[in-house]
Amino acid sequence: MDNKILFVAEAVTLAHVARPLALAAALDPAEFEVALACDPRARWAVSAFRGEVRSIRSIEPSAFLRALAVGRPVYDEQTLEEYVREDLAVLEAVRPDVVVGDFRLSLSVSARRAGIPYWNLTNAYWSAYYACPRYPIPSHPATRFLPIPLADAAFQLVRPLAFKRHARPLARVRRRHGLPPLGGDLRRAYTDGDRVLYADVPELFPLRDAPPEHRFLGPILWSPPVALPEWWSRLPRDRPLVYVTLGSSGHQAGLDATLEALSQVDCTIAVATAGLEARGAAPRNAYVARYLPGTEVAERSKLVICNGGSPTSQQALAAGVPVLGVASNLDQFLNMRAIAAAGAGRLVRADRASAPRILAAVRDLLANPAYAESAAKVSAAFARYRAGERFRALARAATP
Repeated sequence: MDNKILFVAEAVTLAHVARPLALAAALDPAEFEVALACDPRARWAVSAFRGEVRSIRSIEPSAFLRALAVGRPVYDEQTLEEYVREDLAVLEAVRPDVVVGDFRLSLSVSARRAGIPYWNLTNAYWSAYYACPRYPIPSHPATRFLPIPLADAAFQLVRPLAFKRHARPLARVRRRHGLPPLGGDLRRAYTDGDRVLYADVPELFPLRDAPPEHRFLGPILWSPPVALPEWWSRLPRDRPLVYVTLGSSGHQAGLDATLEALSQVDCTIAVATAGLEARGAAPRNAYVARYLPGTEVAERSKLVICNGGSPTSQQALAAGVPVLGVASNLDQFLNMRAIAAAGAGRLVRADRASAPRILAAVRDLLANPAYAESAAKVSAAFARYRAGERFRALARAATP
């Protein structure tokens, strides 16, 4: 079989592993041979993957989150050079027709060195063609003691320079390998590729003057390969179900404040901790598991509370369920701002996430039917973009 696609996942969060897995599963094994390269710590999530799995290193999620929290570049030059060497070894061993990367920035270099078409799987809010009205200030040490309007004003002044600083390590590695510059813009670094595939819909994230190789796939839905817990069949049916998961990049204070707030609401809570354990006892109305099949749980819920990132918020919106995003990093803020603007959810800053604030947002989201109506409209937009089918068509056109 000549049609071979290699997926490379940067396992700093589960989302970057989940999306390649979902797209690989959408390919017909009679047509395509698939392989996956990811860090061994993500092997539990790839148990059902039908192709070859190869090990590469990703930085520790804790290091990734610490860098985001203080506004430091996530990768330095040495790390990216090491990544390039590992990428090249895998590309040489697998010899794919196409390599698809999810946040594996080093493929901007290694795929070109290997002469293999590189498809970058990312989010449209990172595109330089996204009509972004204003970049909101994420949670940052400065926002802990400065009023948000003052901190935000300062952020607007330094943001272009910060984007250049974050893009500099990759720019230097590309220069060392004789590749042309990307313009010193973080957005160009995040969305470089021979083809750029957005796991979003233009109804939420409109692009302006994007080249034809930039395509919307639509939301890529994936749930971890776990069964529903034994308590699932015992959940009360006479109260609304609220699904809570702040994910692998969630905020500890946000989880604690969320559970405290929900203990005061007449609802049932299904909690997926994803390794982020509450510091206090779970409320009496909470049912807890480490992981849950999120798509199935969202379909039964009246409200989904997450960290504001695209994977869980898309599960909710695909089911027509409003979202409360407790956001901390810029990725989460950009995603949730669009959802809130569409009327399908609300955003609470993780650095301001008190139980009273979350309680007020939850009560509003559950009581006001306009949120569910708006979520249903987003769900209809999602239904017009079937990511697996779109990816399969692109793969058929690109492989021998």
